[in-house]
Amino acid sequence: MKLKGVVFDMDGTVVEVPYDWKQIKEELMTQGKPVLTFIQSLEEPERSEKWKVLEKFENEATLKAVLKDGMREFLDFLKEEGIKKALATNNSQRNVSFILNKFKLEFDYVLSREKGLWKPSGAPLLFILKKLNLKKEECCVVGDSHFDIKAADEAGITKIFILNEDKKNFSSTQAEVFKTVIDLKERIEQILETEE
Repeated sequence: MKLKGVVFDMDGTVVEVPYDWKQIKEELMTQGKPVLTFIQSLEEPERSEKWKVLEKFENEATLKAVLKDGMREFLDFLKEEGIKKALATNNSQRNVSFILNKFKLEFDYVLSREKGLWKPSGAPLLFILKKLNLKKEECCVVGDSHFDIKAADEAGITKIFILNEDKKNFSSTQAEVFKTVIDLKERIEQILETEE
């Protein structure tokens, strides 16, 4: 099945962002639950208060975001190949818009948390496939964390590429791990060549 779409995570994948998740989770007192799921489960007014704390961390980190080395070339390459590009992020639309404008990036579809769908659930990926009229087999996921792998697994997408320095951390998964975007681009070129 020909590769027709790539769904990217944003933070840590398309851009490098200085999040201190340990500090964020401590301040929010998430009790080991995923941050968004935890906040959403709270009653008001605590829920709104915790959203504000998270947004403060996110906004500060987003202002310091830098585009990952090689990412622009990779996105341009996919466009030239006629491959659809989507963004599925647990971040807010406000921060997504800031990143896209700052780095002049274009995606065929962007899904932020305002839709109420977020990883590690597979729901955001399935939603994007439907929007872009793609089959699971025609798509791959590019992320940087176990959340991205869990989401892809749940959505039934088997081609999972992780951008991360720490290959060992993903050795128990079926994801392919790459240290650089350049290495990932070469792998996608290989896949496209074998399809011809």
